Amino acid sequence: MNKTEIMQKLKELDFDPEDYWLITGSAMVMRGIRDETHDIDLGCSRKLADRLEAKGLPSIHTQDGKRKFVLGPDIEIFEEWLYDRIETVEGIPVISLKGLMEMKESLGREKDKKDIALIRAYMKTHGIC
Repeated sequence: MNKTEIMQKLKELDFDPEDYWLITGSAMVMRGIRDETHDIDLGCSRKLADRLEAKGLPSIHTQDGKRKFVLGPDIEIFEEWLYDRIETVEGIPVISLKGLMEMKESLGREKDKKDIALIRAYMKTHGIC
């Protein structure tokens, strides 16, 4: 999924930008760190999670007791999963680079280690500390 496809899917979801933010691979695509991702992962406010649940969307509880929703094969929404802060990229709420690094480090999977290297290279190229 490329940037245009991500933006189209978000438009179709029609969520209030105050209630969600892009995380992980989709955040990297929006920032131009990667060209594509396999899916869209979102963080969301408790308010949005409550609305999704009220609409009958099934959820599972994560280890920290927060809710996770799966919308079809390519969108996952995690209640209140945020490191650092939210920034706006091309009108879309996206986790900060610092938060993205912290998130990837906490996940610690092999693919996350590769993403961390890409994020660091991007930050160095763009003069971001």
